[in-house]
Amino acid sequence: FYGAAGQSVATVHAAILQLKQQLPDRPWGCNLIHSPAEPSIEDETSRLLVKEQVPCVEVSAYLDITEPLVRLRLQGVQFSASSPLSPCPRIPRVMAKASRLEVARKFLSPAPEVMVEALLRKGEITTEQAQWARQNPLCDDLTAEADSGGHTDNRPMTTLVPAFAKLRSEIAQRIPAAAGVQIGAAGGLGTPEAICAALALGADYVVIGSVHQACVESGSSDVVREMLAAAGPADVIMAPASDMFELGVHLQVLRTGTMFGPRARKLLELYRSFSSIEELPTAELERLEKEIFRMPVAEVWEQTRQFFLEREPGQLERASGDPHHRMALLFRWYLGLSSDWANSGDPQRKLDYQIWCGPAMGAFNEWTRGSWLENPTARRVADVADTLMHGAAIACRRQDLSRQGIPIPPGASDRSPRRSSDLKSDTVRFTT
Repeated sequence: FYGAAGQSVATVHAAILQLKQQLPDRPWGCNLIHSPAEPSIEDETSRLLVKEQVPCVEVSAYLDITEPLVRLRLQGVQFSASSPLSPCPRIPRVMAKASRLEVARKFLSPAPEVMVEALLRKGEITTEQAQWARQNPLCDDLTAEADSGGHTDNRPMTTLVPAFAKLRSEIAQRIPAAAGVQIGAAGGLGTPEAICAALALGADYVVIGSVHQACVESGSSDVVREMLAAAGPADVIMAPASDMFELGVHLQVLRTGTMFGPRARKLLELYRSFSSIEELPTAELERLEKEIFRMPVAEVWEQTRQFFLEREPGQLERASGDPHHRMALLFRWYLGLSSDWANSGDPQRKLDYQIWCGPAMGAFNEWTRGSWLENPTARRVADVADTLMHGAAIACRRQDLSRQGIPIPPGASDRSPRRSSDLKSDTVRFTT
């Protein structure tokens, strides 16, 4: 999946074209993140994903269903002339992420009728697509997002996955097509045993996030990958999210080696305590400009103004009559650029790096310690996936045999990561 969150539509488009060229017959997808503060970005990105026929779209961070999401879901439903009532394979396949039952219910249910009717009136969907919408859920797959990096509610997977599965069964009694939605698991999956546990809970698939950020293919910098590879399971902290700052939404980031978490929390505290930047006490303003902004507020506002003139002019119109919103945009300047500083490896801003990270990263580091995967320069996404899934298969088999009272060969108790070239021989040895 290409992580489109926070990227311009032009940047996302270029990435999609590159992936289409490089992976014509392979599975891939793109993320669509809910952007309540930038609705035009969400709208344009959703249109782009349909236009370019992205095979799979992972929709995440949604607090509620939006019209761009419904339009993306329905415009991908096509019908053949020979069988007008039977849809062809849907493009894109919609994989939703949720961490709350009330949100999961919305994805497992048909699209809101008011949105379907609005799209039909505007000619953005056909009558057949509208009819299909009333009988099918909003997603093809639903990922139960537990204690993950980035946007998260820190939910325990042991309660989330079974609850989503139960909810699917309940909704399927009213909407039979909901029974076909696969329930996945994400968050905290950094070892084979964790993946084995997710599968034991009933998950149909697993999604890895934090661990991939330390891989060489990630869009981050070498210094960030080294920081992630040194993290422990407890080296994380919750901090305000840039895209949903005013809503008080938090995300999970790396704590060790950066001051982003405490500084972002300070900004949210100031936002909740004062109605404008002008109301800040002199001492607070000086600390803000010296330690966090590292420049006068006037300069920060000019950069902020130029950014939103190009990206979302409506934000500036609102700020002109709302000092509190202007304050939020100023603080979002820091929250937004902190990710850019991390991705570029800016040495002057290392203490301000925003690095999305969940406890799975530390668990993965503990598992790989002393192995070939300990070094971040050796971590490649495909190798990490092969090693984790192979290890999960062995862990599941080991547990099954143990429960039956069958002795486990000494070599089969070795939990260390295996290279892809050694996986076949490992399997044979364990089987015998």
